[in-house]
Amino acid sequence: MNILCAGAAQGLVKAVQAGFFEATGAQVEGRFGAVGAMKEALLAGEACDVMIVTASMVAALQAEGRLVPGSAAALGRVRTGVAVKRGEPLPDVATPEALKASLLAATAIYFPDAQRSTAGIHFASVLAKLGIAEAVSARLRIFPNGATAMRELAAAEAPGAIGCTQITEINYTSGIALVGAMPEAFELATVYTAAVSAKAGEPELARRFVDWIAGARSQALREQGGFEFTLEQMR
Repeated sequence: MNILCAGAAQGLVKAVQAGFFEATGAQVEGRFGAVGAMKEALLAGEACDVMIVTASMVAALQAEGRLVPGSAAALGRVRTGVAVKRGEPLPDVATPEALKASLLAATAIYFPDAQRSTAGIHFASVLAKLGIAEAVSARLRIFPNGATAMRELAAAEAPGAIGCTQITEINYTSGIALVGAMPEAFELATVYTAAVSAKAGEPELARRFVDWIAGARSQALREQGGFEFTLEQMR
């Protein structure tokens, strides 16, 4: 079974693969990356049984007939956060002023694609709103997706680097620590949703996977990873 999945849910998909295989005998093959890149892959005809992207993108693709109406289920809400290499001091990011000072003091700034990823687009706008985009431009380290950006942050040799991406990508990456969510003025909380592709090779199996990853079986894993739930999901 083939999945096109936003990087924010990559760790969750990998965490449930073994259990789903044991229950169904189906091997899950996932491609992960920025939501824009996942949409491009779907539109280009890449094999896809289940798609996991933002709720707004799922709704748009359902309206276009590319995802099955009525098949969507929300995994939860994910905030954009700040990270540093594990073991290093946690900078202050509680207010816009503190975030600005911490970014200006960073030796390098790691984040995902500023054109196609949810967190990257948002973070680039934050740098502009803080008025420091030009000042930090030489220290920006941009990668195709948040998971890659965080792995590179973990591997960074020089101290003092900082990163920004979705909190789930931070929590699922070893070697880095979550500092906290973006300050309230720059908060971004994105709902990620799974849905069955209109061209799914095995639609019933795809529906089972959507139920599995968005249902009670994975709730504890989602909570641990940084997904937050609405009251409707908690019922």
